[in-house]
Amino acid sequence: MKRRVVITGMGWVTPLGHDIETVWKKLLASESGIAPTTLFDARSFPTTFTAEVKNYTFPENLARSGLHNNISRATCFVLDAAQQAWRAARLPAPRTPEFAALDPYSIGIYLGSGEGQLDFDNYTGIALAAWDSSTNAVNSKIWADKALHNSFRPLPEIEQEPCMPPAHLSMEFNARGPSLNCLTACAASTQALGEAMEIIRHGDAEIMISGGAHSMIHPLGVTGFNRLTALSTFNENPRRACRPFDATRGGFVLGEGSGVVILESFEHAMARGAGVFAEVVGYGSSADAYRVTDQHPDGRGAVAAIQEALRDANMTPDQIDYINAHGTGTKENDSTETLAIKKVFGAHAEKVPISSIKSMMGHLIAAAGAVEAITCVLAIRDQILPPTANYANPDPECDLDYIPNQPRQTKVDVTMSNSFGFGGQNDTLIIKRFA
Repeated sequence: MKRRVVITGMGWVTPLGHDIETVWKKLLASESGIAPTTLFDARSFPTTFTAEVKNYTFPENLARSGLHNNISRATCFVLDAAQQAWRAARLPAPRTPEFAALDPYSIGIYLGSGEGQLDFDNYTGIALAAWDSSTNAVNSKIWADKALHNSFRPLPEIEQEPCMPPAHLSMEFNARGPSLNCLTACAASTQALGEAMEIIRHGDAEIMISGGAHSMIHPLGVTGFNRLTALSTFNENPRRACRPFDATRGGFVLGEGSGVVILESFEHAMARGAGVFAEVVGYGSSADAYRVTDQHPDGRGAVAAIQEALRDANMTPDQIDYINAHGTGTKENDSTETLAIKKVFGAHAEKVPISSIKSMMGHLIAAAGAVEAITCVLAIRDQILPPTANYANPDPECDLDYIPNQPRQTKVDVTMSNSFGFGGQNDTLIIKRFA
């Protein structure tokens, strides 16, 4: 019999704010975290706006510990979000006698964290210094000499590797159990949560710190997505740029941030008298095996992930009260996700409410799934569903109930969260009210 897995703590750092309650209120008010880009000069780019984490200060106690020097922007976010989640779970604070009493080998980590930000200004500065006008090319010998001996700093280079966020979490929380990271694009942190749940189910850990972190708001990140024609270019009104399921949608908005939850075995949580926010009961994962950037147009991978999550939860589609959609705002994703929901849910597809918080939050890439899973937990807690902002023009291919523009008070006991990534990775979680 599978062990039950519960959520006892949550935390996030997002473009709408840096704590659970502030961000949740803004989501319900249809506020937007999307604005002109400030992290670099984007005026010459096709897309001049992003969803940045704004007015952010790394927590003083984490900085003071001395464990986290030279860390990337994404690692800052995930350490902060994990600290929020740890405190919400009412676990002992690090570096206290009570903390020392925890079994470190019963605590694991599973993140979906992306690569850190490159030292872009330094990189391009060296390239300009090594430019040979006689050949109209960079002199590789001069470039390498300057890079190796004068400019590149080894620790920041190491810290941009995607293995480093979980490394810093393991140091901060003395987590010596299973430690893993996956980078399956936009599905990464949903996959991390699902696999972390399986680790607890199998008895390999009692506590898993799980979620995701990413920051791709730099020239190379934006250039790549612009070249793929995946980003919205609605520069005249950034707040309305992300329009999931709307007939006028034109691409997603690049965001950044982190979301982390504390997963625990039911037995461990009950033994220590923990409060429980919700229970994770189903997980499904699949690959399209189709194209590097596109989902299969028939939604076969999404269908497989959703069906597997329902089987894992021993549930039928009519038991789902709310779907937090992947809902990126691209033509392809939204129509394919709608088709997949129809194929699995049948007649119930027209009755189940669906929304995409990316319309307000932007797309946090590897961190998106964890942030959206937390949104599902809050919907259950408060019995209210966040809206899909900027929805004004119905699309015949997207004809379901997308909770347009205003939150909806309703009964919410069971939620589903979908994440579908580049490369054809599909992951679905089912989260329900704890009883």
